[in-house]
Amino acid sequence: MSKDKILFMGESWVIYMTHQKGFDMFTNSVYEEGANNLLNIFNKHFDVDYIRGHEVPIKAPNTIEELNKYKAIVISDIGANSFYLHPDTFSKGLRTPNRIKLMEEYVRNGGGLCMVGGYLTFQGIDGKGHWKNTAVEKLLPIEFEIFDDREECPEGVNPIAIDLSHPILSGIDDNFPYFLGYNRSILKNGASLVVKINEHPFIATWDYYKGRSAVFTSDCAPHWGSKEFMEWKHYETIWTNIIKWIIKSI
Repeated sequence: MSKDKILFMGESWVIYMTHQKGFDMFTNSVYEEGANNLLNIFNKHFDVDYIRGHEVPIKAPNTIEELNKYKAIVISDIGANSFYLHPDTFSKGLRTPNRIKLMEEYVRNGGGLCMVGGYLTFQGIDGKGHWKNTAVEKLLPIEFEIFDDREECPEGVNPIAIDLSHPILSGIDDNFPYFLGYNRSILKNGASLVVKINEHPFIATWDYYKGRSAVFTSDCAPHWGSKEFMEWKHYETIWTNIIKWIIKSI
């Protein structure tokens, strides 16, 4: 039996470091990926294509036909500019498809989309996620804040399940572990609040025209995603349930 095909975009970065030792200095860089655990889980249940953060400007789908190959899209910790600014537009001044509007069309026509929180999703650090007032915000179950929406919680905060009957919480028989931060937002009218964190949405869902959308407003990995969360017995269940819900298999 073939697996449902999903597209995961984001969750990679390059760190540039400067080392100064007295009079002398040198630099080095390191490439990292943050979703290895999550992708290992998704690959068990789905047929996953992964477009890393630095690949998104070039490789993110440019047509609705490309998007329609997938039952669901997951966007995690990557800003809107990476989708807006194809190199042909940014470097050559050429017109290219608006890939953010294409994702809205994709969901409106029956696709599924989940946005996962971080420093560059929703609005993120210094508002640099730049997702406010985009077509992707339009299709999601929450309204974003205008500026920096991070809620840093170094003391830890435990999400609280609200809608225990929601299919996403099926099989979850334990309290949520603590998180070290999240992106603040406001639930839209008609959306479903599944889990809250403080007084904000943590997991929320929405039927958008023929499609479905969901948000997970903290991180799938450190630092907001705590060690306790990464080792939680329901880590696999919660993520697979979210995807299954947006593709209408539960």
